[in-house]
Amino acid sequence: MTSNILTIITFTPAAGALLILFYKRAHARSIRLFGLIIALLTFAFALHLLAHFESGNPDFQFGVNVPWIASLGIGYSMGVDGISLFLILLTTLLSPLAILASWSISDRVKEYFIFMMLLETGMIGVFVSLDLFLFYVFWEVMLVPMYFLIGVWGGERRIYAAMKFVLYTMIGSVLMLVAILVLYFLHGKATGTFSFSYPQIQSALASGRFALAPWAELWLFVAFFLAFAVKVPLFPFHTWLPDAHVEAPTAGSVLLAGVLLKMGTYGMVRFSLPLFGHISHLFAPLISLLAIVGIIYGALVAMVQPDIKKLVAYSSISHLGFVVLGIFSFTTQGMEGAIYQMLNHGISTGALFLLVGIIYERRHTRLIEEFGGLAHRMPVYSAILLIVTLSSIGLPGLNGFVGEFLVLLGTFGVNPARAAFAATGVILSSVYMLWMYQRVAWGEITNESNKNLVDLVRRERAMLLPLVILMVWMGVYSSHFLRPMNAAVMRLLSQTENRKVEYAWGDFGLRISDFGFGTPLGSRALSPRERVAEGRVRADSR
Repeated sequence: MTSNILTIITFTPAAGALLILFYKRAHARSIRLFGLIIALLTFAFALHLLAHFESGNPDFQFGVNVPWIASLGIGYSMGVDGISLFLILLTTLLSPLAILASWSISDRVKEYFIFMMLLETGMIGVFVSLDLFLFYVFWEVMLVPMYFLIGVWGGERRIYAAMKFVLYTMIGSVLMLVAILVLYFLHGKATGTFSFSYPQIQSALASGRFALAPWAELWLFVAFFLAFAVKVPLFPFHTWLPDAHVEAPTAGSVLLAGVLLKMGTYGMVRFSLPLFGHISHLFAPLISLLAIVGIIYGALVAMVQPDIKKLVAYSSISHLGFVVLGIFSFTTQGMEGAIYQMLNHGISTGALFLLVGIIYERRHTRLIEEFGGLAHRMPVYSAILLIVTLSSIGLPGLNGFVGEFLVLLGTFGVNPARAAFAATGVILSSVYMLWMYQRVAWGEITNESNKNLVDLVRRERAMLLPLVILMVWMGVYSSHFLRPMNAAVMRLLSQTENRKVEYAWGDFGLRISDFGFGTPLGSRALSPRERVAEGRVRADSR
């Protein structure tokens, strides 16, 4: 089974969706139970993947590589390394929890669970694909079920939110598709082999058999990066996110925050850096600036939100800014911290959306002013909310601390100013998260509607307990998670450094301020004349 484990994990949810088609609509409870069983089975397969994963091996494991459309160089190519391993585990963990959160869905239950299953297949496929065409197919596949989950089962402004989500994502997707096709033709022309295989293209670039001219690499990087930046979303491409989060059903918000946003940062790590190492280093100061602006902006806007769900949505913009900052620090600590922060955000923010959904089912409101004193009526709920809040603000001993600390440590080694500005986001997150908790859980009950609230039932405790355990485990035993990803991170950074050339903006006839943040490696990029004087060889003359 191990040789086909990636195919099994990827398509088990899709097979479940196909089987749900044969259920009668009246059997809603059976559909829910079957969907939960399929999601738990997929998670069990992912645990099998973890059990057989070789931590010290930096290469892709459990590889599958068979021709799909051989005449076009399209293959069914999959693999997992230490970077994608935990993202697959995160996806397969959050999916059954999201299904448990969907137990109250009563409208079109059959269609709802079909879309949930298809969404899981699309998300897993993105993290295992090693063929650029296959990656793009899964990238687009997950868009359709999420559109319907928001547009059909969302809130009052669900159509607007769903359309905005699709339009933003599609614009980025078109850019990425064009870039993939251009890369495909350039690689084929240079090597004589037309292929969408990511390892093959990356190997050709590393060996020098295939070289990108500066302008070509610039525009290809920009196209890929914009597609990923919209998905993160990185400031200023973030405006679709609050609407999508607020209008999505609870399960949609959990998977959107927990997994879908990570697809953007994963794309940066997997494709932008190894394929376009030259330009990645050149753009790092600007991208780091955008990440820091997003960290501070997201935190400041979250501080004034009256709606709990919208507060959590803006906090995602802030937290994912740390991920982007760590990625473009080009340091081992920063990169590992970024990947760790992806997992942290998925767990902590996923739990926050579950908690918001639980209280919304009881009160049908998310306004902070409508609550207060919930600890009197819902002590277990309030205790879990406190743990999740402390995790989100990065309290030492919980998962949030490790990721942010590593990102700041890696960034400080590159440029202390960036780390100092980013650290203000940690302080601001403490302000708005603790303010929210104090307003919701503490004090006296002043709203009569809150006096009859019921604490967590067994189903709700079951979907929150695994996340709370992970928060403590990842905060105390972080080496269990960092060790498997270390070899892959070192290999990735080595590939990026090998692809690095000291381009200057003058090579493109452009001038751009360094914003006072310095170059990524703490030294200015050399001009063409200086490179020639030092005997450096330009990439486009190889």
